[in-house]
Amino acid sequence: MHAFIRRYRMGAGAVEDLMRTVDRQFAAQLSGAGASAPVTLPEGILGYYAVADDDGMIVTVTLFESEEHVRRARQAAENIRLALEEFQVEEVATITGAVSIARTGAIPDIEAK
Repeated sequence: MHAFIRRYRMGAGAVEDLMRTVDRQFAAQLSGAGASAPVTLPEGILGYYAVADDDGMIVTVTLFESEEHVRRARQAAENIRLALEEFQVEEVATITGAVSIARTGAIPDIEAK
């Protein structure tokens, strides 16, 4: 399993609106929804998490089956960022690598606001 961790700065709009848009147009594809998304998610995604603060900083963590899946996902990630241009999302940092430790407990469903 490999992780693709990105940090972004949001330049315009409300964080809540950005998170809603990302969930509806992109993240929802992981559960079979989001058919009208402007960018189709690449194969091999095991999980996706987004954390945002009130100051417009966002961190996303995407877990992939393999390093090859991460490599293929780079262009899709850029296309998603471009599709969100109304929010002026700027990539600040990227980290990719093999997941060395993975443990989970019960993860509650999070409802979008």
